[in-house]
Amino acid sequence: SSVAHVAIIYAAIPFIAGALAWAMLGERMSRSAIVASVFALAGVVIMVGTGSGEGSLVGDGLALLMTLSMAAIMIMARWHKDTPLLAAAGLSALLSAVAMLPFVNPLDVSPRDFAVLAAFGMVNSGLGLALFTLGSRLLPPAETGLVGALDAPLAPVWVWIFFSETPTIATLAGGAIVFVAVAFHLLRAMRGG
Repeated sequence: SSVAHVAIIYAAIPFIAGALAWAMLGERMSRSAIVASVFALAGVVIMVGTGSGEGSLVGDGLALLMTLSMAAIMIMARWHKDTPLLAAAGLSALLSAVAMLPFVNPLDVSPRDFAVLAAFGMVNSGLGLALFTLGSRLLPPAETGLVGALDAPLAPVWVWIFFSETPTIATLAGGAIVFVAVAFHLLRAMRGG
């Protein structure tokens, strides 16, 4: 699937996490979380456009499965607060790597690229997933999903900083909408509204 399609599908995570939390835990989304979720989704749609017709049903289905899996992780973190989630997150990362072994040839990667991939895996995926997993215990799933939605506007920023790929006006506008939506909700939540 295209990156645009994946980002749009993943932007639905606050809605999916909120719906699962309501169905499984009896938690309701606050009005502020609903409004912020709608604006965050709109920002991502503006940011990535329609994906120019790229993508396929299989790719979009896998993106939806990924989104459902992340929403389920948020629900499990709230439901089973006594489970050692860092160990569970580490095990899931290890199992993902093992599942991909038949499809890769580690010797096809240059030493420099291998170092970059290893750093990405340890810092971005490893540390990021660990902190996200720990934090998901403390926030309702819809809010965890909103914080996770910051991934869509932040990705172009990191690419711009590290690889000099200039973001488009649509990317900047959509990213700003996502940031404002999440900031609005988090400020309201801190004020108790």
